[in-house]
Amino acid sequence: MLGGMRSVVVDKLASVTQACGLSHEVRIAADIPAEEGVVIVVEVLNNKSTYNTLELTSGRMAKLGKGDVVAGALGHRQALFGYSGHVPAALQPGDVIQMLNIGGVLGVCDSINPEKGKPFECRVLGVALHFPYLGERIGVPARVGHNRLDAHAALDTRGVPVVALAGTCMEAGKTAAACAVITRMRHRGLTVDAFKATGVSLRRDILAMEDAGARRCAIFTDLGVVTTTRTTGPALTRTMLSELASGKPDVVVFELGDGILGGYGVDAILECPDIRTALSAVILSANDPVAAWGGVKLLRERFLIEPCVVTGPATDNQVGVDIITTQMGVPACNAIGNGAALGDRVIEALGLAAAGVQ
Repeated sequence: MLGGMRSVVVDKLASVTQACGLSHEVRIAADIPAEEGVVIVVEVLNNKSTYNTLELTSGRMAKLGKGDVVAGALGHRQALFGYSGHVPAALQPGDVIQMLNIGGVLGVCDSINPEKGKPFECRVLGVALHFPYLGERIGVPARVGHNRLDAHAALDTRGVPVVALAGTCMEAGKTAAACAVITRMRHRGLTVDAFKATGVSLRRDILAMEDAGARRCAIFTDLGVVTTTRTTGPALTRTMLSELASGKPDVVVFELGDGILGGYGVDAILECPDIRTALSAVILSANDPVAAWGGVKLLRERFLIEPCVVTGPATDNQVGVDIITTQMGVPACNAIGNGAALGDRVIEALGLAAAGVQ
């Protein structure tokens, strides 16, 4: 049993801790493993007027403020439009670290984005404990995830068509496109399962996919990974693809969080021959026509992938659509303004156009 164990009342349980099943009264200890995925309890030391919410285990967004006691998890982040940070080499109660994202990922902030302001400063109270041994008061550090990732997991899609969404960077409209495609597929009588393969722990995107009509959803956090990398990305993708395909949906749709050239392992996934072979259709989300041009070029030349359609802010009006279709030779369709057409284009690319509209 870890020494210095005590109880603390937690105001907010961050979504990254969902699989731990923590209550608002948490046992904590002072001996903290400084490792990604370890659940810790912190006290927020400041107020913020921007980027000041936390996604709870319920999926709701709650405002954070000075004095809130929060259960989150150690992790790193490399975000173009957010905070970047790392897991400290050592950690003890009283140390001050930062909240790196709204899913409750905690670490030492290295770089900020001016639009987000400075991050929440958080004083470490201790490591959250769980008690896996029935009838014994032996507490061990809690870690995120329902299961541990098998780095050698094999890929078996069982012949289920697979749609991947890749973007030129974060905030390029990937989730909006995924939701539009899922909704249209459901309207056409198809059963869709979905997952998010890369990024930093946050359940918002898969919750949106559920709301759009996905039957089952998954995210890498379920496998004990807070932040994906080139090392974990391919194994995570194989595992979730195989798991969802085993349920025999008509289609599996998954989002590659961040950008093709980001730090979360999207490129490593697209470089894997077995995963590329499993992809039935790839949608590219781009912020502007130049990004679309570069994204299409990368997919074609580096990954040998022909995108079936381009979407995102680059297609917000007809000007962008025309540039993409004429100069890149790829269909373009906006997920917000013409989601049904986007979905129909993907269904056609999958060879499922005979599915009847309901």
